[in-house]
Amino acid sequence: MSDLEAVLARVADCVTPDADDRDRLRTAVDDLADRVRDALTDLPVDARIVQVGSTARGTWLVDDRDIDLFVCFPPDLDRDELERYGLAVGRAALPDGHEEYAEHPYVTGEIRGFDVDLVPCYDVDDAAAIKSAVDRTPFHDAYLQERLDDALARDVRLFKAFLTGIGAYGSDLRTRGFSGYLSELLVLEYGGFESLVRAAADWQPPVRLDPEDHGTATFDDPLVVVDPTDPARNVAAVCSAENVARLQHYARDLLADPREEPFVPADPDPLDPAAVRAHLDRRGTTPVAVVFETPDLVDDQLYPQLRKSLDGIAGELDRRGFAPLRSATFAADRAVLLVELAVDELPAVQRHSGPPVHVREHATGFYETYADADVYGPFLDADRYVVEREREFTTPRELLGGDAIFDVALGAHVETTLADGYDLLLGDDVATLADEFGVPLARYFDPEP
Repeated sequence: MSDLEAVLARVADCVTPDADDRDRLRTAVDDLADRVRDALTDLPVDARIVQVGSTARGTWLVDDRDIDLFVCFPPDLDRDELERYGLAVGRAALPDGHEEYAEHPYVTGEIRGFDVDLVPCYDVDDAAAIKSAVDRTPFHDAYLQERLDDALARDVRLFKAFLTGIGAYGSDLRTRGFSGYLSELLVLEYGGFESLVRAAADWQPPVRLDPEDHGTATFDDPLVVVDPTDPARNVAAVCSAENVARLQHYARDLLADPREEPFVPADPDPLDPAAVRAHLDRRGTTPVAVVFETPDLVDDQLYPQLRKSLDGIAGELDRRGFAPLRSATFAADRAVLLVELAVDELPAVQRHSGPPVHVREHATGFYETYADADVYGPFLDADRYVVEREREFTTPRELLGGDAIFDVALGAHVETTLADGYDLLLGDDVATLADEFGVPLARYFDPEP
């Protein structure tokens, strides 16, 4: 047995649910299904119940206690009725649950220690004929159920544990990583965990995989896995280039040095304000942080808006000459848009070059515009007119502390929240964020792949 095989055997023992776990799962699923069947008897429509997801396929991890139960209604049912009947079943089966919303509402709750998503969908005949995004999920489950044996299920668990350990597991828009379905397809495609990580270590993105050789669609993504049940869909569409690269890095790292640590997620020790100030002193940069109450949104809505806002602010700081070095966003009760700048103050004037003098119409227009303006020039630099004019903002505080912040591209809810008020922290004042964001700041100042 090789060193890697020995490591994988130990990890598999740790992440695989034992017989008692599986018995508790079966009991919980049976109980939930009985409740759903009882609730359906009160409705004027027939529906079938399908358990999907990792607990249905035996690819769940020991600490992943999720049950996904789909209630499949006839495809000719009106959308409003689907939602109404789905919520009625969900509330009856999970009386202590609460509503969530994806493409349409569903009920989430708990039963016998397992987290439950009880989701209504349309019982369509073909995944290409879906009426709702969730309609394809039963097809995913059927496809994998037919192809995953015990050995492959073990390797799926290993791959999910590995992705979790390196921080790349999850297709939510906060993580933008590998979904469970994508993980299972990749293990199936490569025939196991070891062959997958060996292949990933040598990927040359964009990588295109087409398990059923559909050959009918092209996608502009770093990783493409054509959905075997729906050729118009890339299963890996949400997976960011960064997470593809992260998998490649840690695949090479594991092959070079087989060990269990990459399979175990670990947060760094949080930084305190003194440690943040020490990093800033060492780096000699000027951080600026826009801090505000976190909008009341689910993560899949919040994080795209935070990233859009961060890109807008960092981009404007860059265009204005403050030379952003790096940026980050994180959120708890408050949200932070952090940009670290190489330049903290600019001269009162800035250079503005016009067209070459021989481009007569444009050059004349430029000269006449500035001839009587309060600027230095116009003068010639080689063959161009040039002026030196007053700079609108000489510090990041001037730019971000007033109305100009609303001229950049911001997420809609972020912009609304900022309009109600925000804090602007510069320099060492950013260290005060350590009391609330010590772990994210530790990751920022000690970055890893």
